Amino acid sequence: MSATLERPPRTQDVGTGRVVWFTGLSGAGKSTLAAALHTELATRGVAVELLDGDAVRENLSKGLGFSREDRDTNVRRIAFVAGLLARHGVTVLVSAISPYADTRREVLSALPDTLEVFVDAPLDVVTTRDVKGLYLKAIAGEIQHFTGVSDPYEAPQTPDLHLRTDQISVQDGVQALLRALGEG
Repeated sequence: MSATLERPPRTQDVGTGRVVWFTGLSGAGKSTLAAALHTELATRGVAVELLDGDAVRENLSKGLGFSREDRDTNVRRIAFVAGLLARHGVTVLVSAISPYADTRREVLSALPDTLEVFVDAPLDVVTTRDVKGLYLKAIAGEIQHFTGVSDPYEAPQTPDLHLRTDQISVQDGVQALLRALGEG
């Protein structure tokens, strides 16, 4: 199977939320999986909130660029909001590229009951999924500081869950996520 659980699943304490942090390249399927999981958890009566990287960048981090410092600031802001929600019993689904491993480790270590999910698809697959053509523009040098092309993406070495979205369906991914959360 292409979904592998690297660590034992964690369970949610009563009164304490948890944070599921989806990381991966643009187009890997982070938002798709997070939205599908959100729907499933909400249907089950779980208090759940989705923090999508694009929406957060537009509403909370507007004005930030794509330098390492700005990307790290964006990730820290997302983590701050996720932590506030989790402390109030909410399961928070964060869908953000969060390209730098040390910054991810920093924010995840400060959050309660986290599950790091590496949403993985090869560059050729995410390029074909890119309806805006941003990868092709970045490869052609028309876009600078594009994660996975002209800026690094540092994949997690030991994620809690590694989902190869070029090999599994969204529903299979959601089932793996539910099992990892002790909800399956």
